[in-house]
Amino acid sequence: MSDSTFRDPDQPVAARVTDLLRRLTLDEKIALLHQHQPPVPRLGLPAFRTGTEALHGVAWLGPATVFPQALGLGSSWDPDLLRRIGEAVGDEVRAFHHKDPVSVGLNVWAPVVNPLRDPRWGRNEEGYAEDPWLTGVLATGYASGLRGDHPYYLRTAPTLKHFLGYNNETDRATTSSNLPPRVMHEYELPAFRAPIAAGAAVAVMASYNLVNGRPAHLSPLIDEQLRRWTDDDVLVVGDAGAATNIAGAQGYHPDHVTGYAAALRAGIDSFTEDDTDSLPTVARITEAVVRGLLTEADVDRAVRRTLSVRIRLGELDPPERNPFAKTGIDVINCPAHQDLARIAVRESVVLLRNEPTESGSDPVLPLDPGRIRRVAVVGPLADTVHTDWYAGSMPYAVTARAGLTARLPAATVTHHEGVDRIALRLSTSATVLRVSGESAGGPLRADSTAVGGPVRAAGPEAVPQCCFDVFDWGDGVVALRSVANGRYLAAGDDGVLVNDRSGPGGWVVNETFRLVRATDGRAALHHLARDRYVTVGPDGLLRAEAASVDTAATFSVELVTDGAREAAALARDADVAVVVLGNHPMVCGRETEDRVDLALPAAQAALLRAVRDANPRTVLVLSSSYPYAAEWADRHVPAIVWSAHGGQEYGTGLAEVLCGDADPGGRLTQTWYRRTADLPDLLDYDVIASDATYLYFRGEPLYPFGHGLSYASFDYRDLRLSATEVDADDTVEVSVTVRNTGARAGTEVVQLYTRQRHSRVKQPLRQLRDFRKISLAAGAQTTLRFRLAAADLATWDVTRDRPVVESARHTVSVGRSSADLVATTTLTVRGERIGPRDPLAGPLWAADNDDYAGTAPADHPDGRDAVGAAEDGGWIAFTDVDFDSGPTAVTARVAHRPPRAGADPGAVGRAADGSTVTLRLDDPLAGPVAGKLPVPATGGRDDWAEVRTELHGLRGTRDLYLLFSTAGATVSYLSFAGSATDGPARDMDGGA
Repeated sequence: MSDSTFRDPDQPVAARVTDLLRRLTLDEKIALLHQHQPPVPRLGLPAFRTGTEALHGVAWLGPATVFPQALGLGSSWDPDLLRRIGEAVGDEVRAFHHKDPVSVGLNVWAPVVNPLRDPRWGRNEEGYAEDPWLTGVLATGYASGLRGDHPYYLRTAPTLKHFLGYNNETDRATTSSNLPPRVMHEYELPAFRAPIAAGAAVAVMASYNLVNGRPAHLSPLIDEQLRRWTDDDVLVVGDAGAATNIAGAQGYHPDHVTGYAAALRAGIDSFTEDDTDSLPTVARITEAVVRGLLTEADVDRAVRRTLSVRIRLGELDPPERNPFAKTGIDVINCPAHQDLARIAVRESVVLLRNEPTESGSDPVLPLDPGRIRRVAVVGPLADTVHTDWYAGSMPYAVTARAGLTARLPAATVTHHEGVDRIALRLSTSATVLRVSGESAGGPLRADSTAVGGPVRAAGPEAVPQCCFDVFDWGDGVVALRSVANGRYLAAGDDGVLVNDRSGPGGWVVNETFRLVRATDGRAALHHLARDRYVTVGPDGLLRAEAASVDTAATFSVELVTDGAREAAALARDADVAVVVLGNHPMVCGRETEDRVDLALPAAQAALLRAVRDANPRTVLVLSSSYPYAAEWADRHVPAIVWSAHGGQEYGTGLAEVLCGDADPGGRLTQTWYRRTADLPDLLDYDVIASDATYLYFRGEPLYPFGHGLSYASFDYRDLRLSATEVDADDTVEVSVTVRNTGARAGTEVVQLYTRQRHSRVKQPLRQLRDFRKISLAAGAQTTLRFRLAAADLATWDVTRDRPVVESARHTVSVGRSSADLVATTTLTVRGERIGPRDPLAGPLWAADNDDYAGTAPADHPDGRDAVGAAEDGGWIAFTDVDFDSGPTAVTARVAHRPPRAGADPGAVGRAADGSTVTLRLDDPLAGPVAGKLPVPATGGRDDWAEVRTELHGLRGTRDLYLLFSTAGATVSYLSFAGSATDGPARDMDGGA
């Protein structure tokens, strides 16, 4: 190897990395394991950092083009559009890096590919879809743009977030996601696999949570799955502070040195810890090497993957060799990117409902600019554009009001936020809360001289310092805006209330409150971030410092202006009322906070009712990070559109759709449920058992997955298959002709679904297999052709630990949504028949059960999952076990563990002896007993016992149940032995 191999751009990446690795000292290599990697001047290796946020634009680096939220981009159902947006965002990252190469890294942390299993997840806005295949397709598009199409160099290094099973913010670092094998392989892994296998993403971030009792940062799936999907090196980065959680909040290892070493061995290559301070990470890894927990080879493997990405980013090569190196700052928010942002809004707006207001009339939408003379645009989101935690700084923002005003120059556009204006009066009637009148704001005071009588009597304009506008963001959470200066109330670091904030925001939101009913019937003001109630001190200042409502100041809430009434008055005189409602992305549903329900905020719902009562020609525009259970609106409001928060061009793109300049291009990528009760527990990740997502949900949704209307109408006909019977390795062509039967051009997303009619296991009710987004002129038609591979119809077979295409008939359907399938046919697949289990063929792993109740997956030292009882009497089932092979005894590996991942590790083994696992046939409670296994108290998490019992009554093909007597009893596997065998039937991978 020559002296310049690592600097030679004509050499393969692997050879360059190998050469560079041999030149680095162990200390230098360990320093490269942190997010902020120092330079190595003697080798000309520059400083490097992982982690530039680029979810829907460049975040946290100053003004940059802000596209719609990721959920909105997903609703476009347009992977090529996402690729173009990814290119734009990648170019802007390059431009910021060109300006500041030290602070701005080219490893971007996007896209998020966690399937959107539950719409209450606080980070719902960050994902694309509840369907894993669609998520993978869209993520591949976006990541491809971020990556670039050069065969050697990367525009940026896209990182998929968050591996694995991460859909809850509630106790996210200590909860364990239950992912049985089928859920793992059919639902969770495919979304990650697609962008990796396509070469679009080159890195992955591990998630905060545990999976089946094991921290995700220690998951064997990092090496066993992720890195087997591609021949390229895959960089795996830790989430912020997550490695520290291993020995901290999760209590999984006894100290941080052991935890960090375990993470590195599991496949974590870069530690995102202690912000820019790499010294603690370096010290812990160094100590792990000294203790023998790590070898230099372990360090080399991790560093190799980091260096592979760095070389592909071109940091060691002449700029003229790298087509992305010279990208300048002129691309940031350039006109082309602004146009792309507008197109993204237009293509992601979903028309949920569009009906006439009376029989014989046209639907309310699209609005006719030639006939509209007066429009009332009302609601708390009508004249603002909100950004989320991972959004960039908008260079400008076009609101719904501004967009409609510009599009309807001949019309009068009126506006009202529709929020109540109140004053807060202390128990002394002459004392009200008064804010600073300075534009910059200042402390709040209780002022007995401000107003002698009711505030309403003097008129709100007369006492602006005593009035607050109330913004209801759901679950009783409000933000209070001072009328005096338009700034929001917050509690400062000292607890003193001030009116100096631009709005709710920041990692800790200090601008939200609840008005809580006190014992005297008045209201106390509860500051959420400090979890303290507001008091009034002797100096008249208000402070959030009371621990309970009993010691808080109490107020009477005086209504100065009824926002809903005033908005309805505007709407009554308008040709059409546009009500813009939704969420604030920093409140009641965001990173660190899940939603508690699906309800529209109460004040917003009341506003909508008032406006609809005043003007039947009402259009509801929902701008939100997630679905709502908007049943009343669906019954009473003639036109409803939804979009995610749309970024800087939101109002322009929205107005184009509302006024018919563009057909609504969006379709839902999540089920909109009618009620929260339709959802399983937020922490139940088993979508199969819990009937979750459109795949398994048996109820009637408010709006189904894939739903979205056009201003045109479409007819489907001549659905054909190129063959009606195929083998498991064949592909069939599905064709269908689609015609625009409407009077105008329109956009349709033609969706292809299948359903397996017979199976050994529970199958999805319908499953998306492909789609095409098409635009057709009035009267035009086209024939679409889809290729459906029989191999893609496979189910994960727990009896053989692999995907299997069963012999079965499949319903093949096309339509406008998962619930509007207008043409169907049948495909017969000649595949395999899954026969009964042979108990003597090998170990029967507990995790490979067919059904369960009251149990949860648990970790096992060898990487295989075990199963533990979450409650007394929990059970697991294995269907169709053929006992005619003659088993006479069984050996099991068992332990007694805490029933909840993240519990006190010292609780392991504290249960008294006496726990058992009973083997029953046919029924878990009343079936005949074939044997009983003792479960002794074991010492620690990695301590297991081998137990054995004789069996009786085992004949024929029966269902086998394992009944756990007590919570915490845990089984890894069963090994059956025949009459000629005195011991386990097979080697247990270290278990015998």
